[in-house]
Amino acid sequence: MKLSPNSPLQKLMDTMPQQGIVTWIGIRPKRKAPLLSLNKVEALTLKGLAGDHFSGSATSKRQITLIQHEHIALIASVMQQEDLSPGLLRRNVVVKGINLHAFKDRRFWVGNALLEYTGECHPCSRMEDVLGPGGYNAVRGHGGITARIIQGGEIVVGDVVIIKSSPSY
Repeated sequence: MKLSPNSPLQKLMDTMPQQGIVTWIGIRPKRKAPLLSLNKVEALTLKGLAGDHFSGSATSKRQITLIQHEHIALIASVMQQEDLSPGLLRRNVVVKGINLHAFKDRRFWVGNALLEYTGECHPCSRMEDVLGPGGYNAVRGHGGITARIIQGGEIVVGDVVIIKSSPSY
């Protein structure tokens, strides 16, 4: 259901003065390989991240994955762990300080790259192996989002994450 641009609910959904910060970046050089932690990565227009095994498909809705830093702490708590390495969750970018789910149907900037929200990033069965029994359910609802890279550019740890000012494409 599309809301009128002047509806009170649409105005609330369009109000996002907060900015997030990139706190971690990782790529998977091969399928099922551990993630490599990087300080910066090149986002390639309509492809993916340079060096990531998912890179290359212009039609893919999963060119890059993002997860909230705050959700990693929640998942660790559910699993009764003090800390959890972001690489275990197999997402490319960790963002702190902004609600990624509020980007639904929107475009947003991560550093110099313009991304487009394409959906939620659901956990896979590998979470049971990585986190232990119950890992899959611990990540449910907190697995982050998937996005398409509309305009490539460099993404660096410390970069700002902000919603594109106009919701129209």
